[in-house]
Amino acid sequence: MTAPTAPRPVTAPDPVHALVLVDLQSAFVSGAGAVPAADRILDRARSLLARARAAGALVVHLQNDGPPGAADEPGTPGWRLHLPAAPGPLERVVRKTEDDGFDGTPLGGLLDGAGATALAVCGVLSEMCVAATARAALARGHRVVLPHDAHGTYDIPAAPGISGTVPAAMSARAAEWALGDEVELVPHAAAVPFVPPPRQP
Repeated sequence: MTAPTAPRPVTAPDPVHALVLVDLQSAFVSGAGAVPAADRILDRARSLLARARAAGALVVHLQNDGPPGAADEPGTPGWRLHLPAAPGPLERVVRKTEDDGFDGTPLGGLLDGAGATALAVCGVLSEMCVAATARAALARGHRVVLPHDAHGTYDIPAAPGISGTVPAAMSARAAEWALGDEVELVPHAAAVPFVPPPRQP
């Protein structure tokens, strides 16, 4: 095992064919249970979504189905997508039960069917579903762009005898680092360009 190498910082990435919005559900980005900086994450996600739609890129909204009693239990207000989808051939909602958005879902087939080899990933939570989905995409041979200002998570609570509270921004940054140098880390979501996928899904 070698020391990790940092994600590759890219200020002007090549265009991507798809946008994957991870778990932007009301439970996590609105109200008392929202992640810190939820307004900023939503603002960047709206911008990415508008530009992806305008470019004719593939858009996939991942929606987590939490267990009974969870904030994202299906059918509850917290489960709903905060940024409404516009379902159609180039925009789909994919429900999932695992952190990895590819696990047991049609996400891989949607990307492959459209020939979408390059994607941008945004949403919550940085170290869980965002990282797991980005890592799975990389393992499948996709090019992955991660806008630094378009994902986030919660503070990690203090653990007596281990550490004090870890601020959400530090946890999100650590999640980026842990993805290694295959992911393209972009400082600002506004710099991510979109193009249509090679094939219509």
